[in-house]
Amino acid sequence: MTYGMKQVGEPERFRPRELLRFLGKAACNGWIWIAVPLMAASFYSLLILLSWAPISLVIPASAFNYVVGTFGAKYLLKEDVTIKRWVGVLMVCAGVTLVLITG
Repeated sequence: MTYGMKQVGEPERFRPRELLRFLGKAACNGWIWIAVPLMAASFYSLLILLSWAPISLVIPASAFNYVVGTFGAKYLLKEDVTIKRWVGVLMVCAGVTLVLITG
């Protein structure tokens, strides 16, 4: 989604014509058409997991999404990721590991 939205850009003004032009450009972007079903699949996967496992396990484990997002930002989008963010990723991994071990 980020890659597609960076290609689309942002509306210059919040006027109806500008917003419609922006939405038209977004609707024509293939990356956004790929991202929306993937986001829906992610949401429905969360719902399925919540029906299988206790919420005290599923919600902390879903924090692993931040780890995947950071790697995607670094290696797919070629963004600069600071050392603070990598330390945060390690902390999230440690927290998820603790929840899974004690769950």
